[in-house]
Amino acid sequence: MAIRSATPWPLRWLLAAVVLGFSGALALWAFEFGKEIAGLDRNAKQELEQLRTEVSQLREALGKAQSVANTSESLLTTEKTAQEQLLLQIRQLQADNLTLRSDLGFFERLIPGTGSDALSIRGLQIERVAEAQLRWQVLMIQAEKNAPDFRGQLEISFAGTLDGKPWSAQHAATPQSVLIKGYLRQEGLVDVPPQAVVKTVTARILQGGAVKALHTIKL
Repeated sequence: MAIRSATPWPLRWLLAAVVLGFSGALALWAFEFGKEIAGLDRNAKQELEQLRTEVSQLREALGKAQSVANTSESLLTTEKTAQEQLLLQIRQLQADNLTLRSDLGFFERLIPGTGSDALSIRGLQIERVAEAQLRWQVLMIQAEKNAPDFRGQLEISFAGTLDGKPWSAQHAATPQSVLIKGYLRQEGLVDVPPQAVVKTVTARILQGGAVKALHTIKL
């Protein structure tokens, strides 16, 4: 026959809770004490502060680098734009130079000649602009000072060979009407057969069917 003590259940639970609480407190104390002994808590805080400082420094350095990159990109864009504008100015200057040379040659031909002709053709130029097309230019001058206006017709003719045979053509079906007031420069385009070999070009100034001036060049 066994004799058991009649300990109330609430007291048993209370004792169990006290034992568990004591055990937990002892374990927590041991953990914290171990951290203190190993220096983990102190080092962790120091390392965390150091990491925060480094992150702040890195962010500041990144901001400065980004600012420098943006400035460099802006400078490169500005330099590229300046170079493009400079190239455009150079091309414009080259075009102006060609125009000035052309005008210089034109005005040089305006100088009256030593002849006594009242009307003359002082310049006749031919340029092939395509395989089957020529550009012509002619300058007509009245050598006399205060000469009256001249009304007449201009005829440009081409001569050469085509497939080994004589060939000729004119810039228009009928002569072109002109009004010369001191001087007049005319130009135009004429289509020619690709196989044609142009050897001479002749400019005539007509008035009433009579030839008033004539100029021929050989190519």
